[in-house]
Amino acid sequence: MKILLVEDNERVSQFVLKGLLEAGHTADHASTGRDGMFLAASEPYDVIIMDRMLPGEVDGLAIIEVLRKAGKRTPILILSALAEVDDRIRGLRAGGDDYLTKPFAFGELLARLDALHRRSQGTNREAPLTVGNLHMDPLTRKVSRGERQIALQPREFKLLEYLMRHAGQVVTRTMLLENVWDYHFDPQTNVVDVHISKLRQKIDTEQERPLLRTVRNAGYMVTADD
Repeated sequence: MKILLVEDNERVSQFVLKGLLEAGHTADHASTGRDGMFLAASEPYDVIIMDRMLPGEVDGLAIIEVLRKAGKRTPILILSALAEVDDRIRGLRAGGDDYLTKPFAFGELLARLDALHRRSQGTNREAPLTVGNLHMDPLTRKVSRGERQIALQPREFKLLEYLMRHAGQVVTRTMLLENVWDYHFDPQTNVVDVHISKLRQKIDTEQERPLLRTVRNAGYMVTADD
């Protein structure tokens, strides 16, 4: 996911940004209401994390109200130290989709972001994926091939999930850069090839039929077909 974090507390910001990166997401950060308003209105994001109390004249709820009036439907998670029921009601009525109070556990924050993103996609992205005897559960983030459990790093999981959601189709390097790394330009690196190689070593052993194929001069494909 591409996420916008609007948060003025440096300690909280660094904690959240580090966790999002480790989970395989990309994130932009704004520390003021005006910067947050500009990014939220001008850039496409999958989810926005919005602090309520921001320095300056524009607070989090004002940003949300402006975005909703402008027709922006990006899911917004409000992050706030204001924990009273009335505070939560105000946030949700202003146009927020969820409300998480500080202090918070990062695991809960990540789960709420995933839920908001799935809801916005209008599809059941929790459904298990299967290609041959390769199985993935996006909800529990477990991957197995036959009886063998496969441990994946966050980026490897995101890469395999994208390939499995497009099973039987050729996926180009550009598609992977845009949807797995959120690059909308060619970074002039072999990052895709390196991750494909590591992923292939984990899901295709010498004793197993290869599922991750390289399609010459085109891209990559996950398939159980010949």
